[in-house]
Amino acid sequence: MSDRPFEITDQGGWWRTRDRPHPALRPFLRSYVGYWEREVRPSRMRTLPTRTAIVIVNLGPPLFLEVPDPGVQGREYGSFVAGMHDGHGGYVHPGGQRGIHLDLTPLGAYTLFGVPMARVTNTAVELADLLGPAADRLVERLGAAPGWGERFDLLDGFLLRRLEDGPHPDPEVARAWDLLARSRGTASVARLADEVGWSRKHLTHRFHEQAGLPPKVMGRVLRFQRAVDLMRTGRAGLADIAFACGYYDQAHLNREVRALAGCSPTELLAGRFEPQFVTTGPEAP
Repeated sequence: MSDRPFEITDQGGWWRTRDRPHPALRPFLRSYVGYWEREVRPSRMRTLPTRTAIVIVNLGPPLFLEVPDPGVQGREYGSFVAGMHDGHGGYVHPGGQRGIHLDLTPLGAYTLFGVPMARVTNTAVELADLLGPAADRLVERLGAAPGWGERFDLLDGFLLRRLEDGPHPDPEVARAWDLLARSRGTASVARLADEVGWSRKHLTHRFHEQAGLPPKVMGRVLRFQRAVDLMRTGRAGLADIAFACGYYDQAHLNREVRALAGCSPTELLAGRFEPQFVTTGPEAP
């Protein structure tokens, strides 16, 4: 039996358990989130751009996923990786969801999966397509584990081995990502290039390849996510949020929300669309 001190919470029809990964993995992901649905009911949810690549280790029925890339048709997925995206998508599930959710930094995903994240921008791929037969064995072992502590132990071991073998991002790309994230998306490409000593063109190319989005677009996503987070608190008006997040004015914020979320800020809040795939209970269709 595992002695991991994970927590379990009831979220109104959903149960969720959370634990921190091994310390060596924490620069790349903050937590493991296990989830299971108390009742079997169909669900539908909108997905929004985030600052992370999302991994779903699915231990229940497959879900139908629509990705932001208009050239990719929606289809059913089992366990999958959703890359960085700058548009909205959605998923439909028949009910009985059960699995593990991981939010990986873009460069953490690059190292742990061993492929340029540009390959999965605005789309999703089956976990086995990235990891081969090892993915199926991992999902099988996770499903057969006697408890969540044992599942998180298995993930630690698996990801630590991937960390040893995976590629490392260019130091300049890692530095640019850190600066961009710390500025909450407001640092210009010119400033980033000057800080790391590369040309803007070279930085844009290498950053896009390894992190999944060009730095200018990544900044746009970071500003959007911060704005959504502030809107959800309900403690500031849209004009103040626009100013805090680096938009010209409230009209600029409204346009960005429509472009990235497919709806107005008011509709976004009324629908309680979370910028995640499955960490909270989705709305019924």
